[in-house]
Amino acid sequence: MLAVLGFAVAYIGPLTASTPQAQAAEVAPISLYASTIADAQAYLAASDQTTGLGRDGVVYSVYVTPKPTPTPSATPKGSSASTSTWSPPFVAPDPGTAQAIAYGMVQQRGWGDDQFACLVALWNKESGWRVGAYNAGSGAYGIPQALPGSKMGSAGADWETNPATQIAWGLGYIGGRYDSPCGAWSHSQSTGWY
Repeated sequence: MLAVLGFAVAYIGPLTASTPQAQAAEVAPISLYASTIADAQAYLAASDQTTGLGRDGVVYSVYVTPKPTPTPSATPKGSSASTSTWSPPFVAPDPGTAQAIAYGMVQQRGWGDDQFACLVALWNKESGWRVGAYNAGSGAYGIPQALPGSKMGSAGADWETNPATQIAWGLGYIGGRYDSPCGAWSHSQSTGWY
């Protein structure tokens, strides 16, 4: 108890002691926030440069880049801006890949490079072109994400492991339901599935 009392006297004592410096520097009570605002207002009132910040006599300007205003583009006759969708660009597939197999099959069906580009975008989104891609939530399987995967058995018994079998089935499905890969891509873009 005596130690606590001694600590309190030693701690409080110098704060309440009257020194010539403490008496000379008496300041009216003011909050830290109010003094900061007052300092800022005094700085702005004394300075001609209200748009700059300064230090040690050097004034730095602050420049905010304006946000660009989009330029409206002309809509071709017979089309509307709301129905236009992004069309993926054509990229030649690497030889020996599932995409190369699909490219040959797309050409055999008479579809052009634009259709192949849509197919690449569609199956990138669906499976990443992985033969064993499996969606545990829906049960969809393979490159085309057939639901159920066993549907691809109509294209070949090796449907679980052969990319050519999966692609053949997927292109047949797309052609029968959407007429073309770009038709399937457009549906996928508007609904999230195909």
